[in-house]
Amino acid sequence: MQDNQANGGLRRALRARHLSMIAIGGSIGTGLFLASGATIASAGPAGALLAYAVCGLMVYFLMTSLGEMAAYMPQTGSFQVYGSRFVDEGFGFALGWNYWFNWAVVIAVELVAAGLIMHYWFPATPGWVWSALSLALIVALNIVSVKGFGEAEYWFSLLKVLTIIAFIVIGLLMIVGIMTRPVYHGLAAGLPVFFASGNGFVGGFAAFISVSMVVGFAYQGTEVIGVAAGEADDPAQTLPRAARQIFWRILMFYMLSILVVGLLLPYNDPLLLKNEMSDVGASPFTLVFQRAGMAAAASVVNATILSAVLSAGNSGIYACTRMLYSMAQNGMAPRALGKVSRNGVPRNALYLTTAVAALCFLTSLWGDSKVYMWLLNCAGMTGFIAWLGIAICHYRFRRALVAQGKDLSVLPYRARWFPFGPLFAFVLCLVIMLGQNVGAFSGAHIDWNGVLATYIGIPLFLLFWLGYKWKHRRPLIALGDIDFSAARADR
Repeated sequence: MQDNQANGGLRRALRARHLSMIAIGGSIGTGLFLASGATIASAGPAGALLAYAVCGLMVYFLMTSLGEMAAYMPQTGSFQVYGSRFVDEGFGFALGWNYWFNWAVVIAVELVAAGLIMHYWFPATPGWVWSALSLALIVALNIVSVKGFGEAEYWFSLLKVLTIIAFIVIGLLMIVGIMTRPVYHGLAAGLPVFFASGNGFVGGFAAFISVSMVVGFAYQGTEVIGVAAGEADDPAQTLPRAARQIFWRILMFYMLSILVVGLLLPYNDPLLLKNEMSDVGASPFTLVFQRAGMAAAASVVNATILSAVLSAGNSGIYACTRMLYSMAQNGMAPRALGKVSRNGVPRNALYLTTAVAALCFLTSLWGDSKVYMWLLNCAGMTGFIAWLGIAICHYRFRRALVAQGKDLSVLPYRARWFPFGPLFAFVLCLVIMLGQNVGAFSGAHIDWNGVLATYIGIPLFLLFWLGYKWKHRRPLIALGDIDFSAARADR
């Protein structure tokens, strides 16, 4: 396989601990540290917890689906390749470019956030300066070698994990009364109101669907291990193990964190409801630390959020470059993007991704928060499209194995609950995507700006898919004709 060749191909330098931390680094970022407060404020503590639980179940099925395919057929750019092999070439083409755009936008989101976070310490310095420095740092980490990237991501993610554990421990001590519990003036908090219909669940089903996109964005990044499959050491063993470990770690961190916040902070807390991203007080982590009597909480949490932002951007650069490399190898992107440096880094793909990520510099023209929210909406929808594609690929992958008479014992790892798992993930993704901005159609006049900002990713994906099919005349691949020849012989 070209990916494994020493003469310029990608190298298998990522170990299981690297893979686990890469996915944690990509998925635990501003979605947890900043956006979780707005989620609780919008849907209530119980509504937010339910959204994280349901989306977490969906992520579990997607991770096991991806783990099954990647262990049997490890490919750099994985589900873009799977889309081309298990559905049709146009689907893989659209899936790959959609995923690249998704992470390129996420990188810009994280870089904008870096500028906003640094504003806490240096309010007089323009945000684009910190965005530029952050971009230079993560590009430098990725340009050295894949092993250097893996080590950097490991330590970035470890800092976030330790902070979350400290937050959960301190929060639980406050809940049981060992540490000082905050007193609210007319605001209810605690277990009695957590599941109450008027406080625990706010806004009903509409609010649940609305916050699910934000929750989904918070979970996005878990699928990066599939993109990294071509550079994993012994993928038949490391990928399934990493997939299982990643999900349970992330679910534990998210669910426990939301539970602690929901029990300690009222959903209508004025500070929790703040939407100004430049105010670290909007972070529920900061509020809990502060109310535990820790005066330096804001700076500690701010520094951790900054490391989380850099970590997510680091994973994003990696995912983008490997997806472009994979598509270039398959003739779906300019051939120059498939060139690899001596140390195994697709530098041309890195340069193109860096140029697109520099969109963060637009913040100096239109204001940090406005651009941040616009980019966040774009990234959320394209991320769900990528997940939708994973569910479709796995369903056809398993159906094709059966149709061709292959024994399922050939699979190094078998996802449980098939076909319920991919079908559940497909339906939930579709409902969340289509239901995001239904309110824009319910007024006297349709909010076309809101509709465009929310749904632009769907027509773009269809344009790429159908346009490729029209140009190359590639039909849907029959289950009996799906090619499994790229599966590793040494698995």
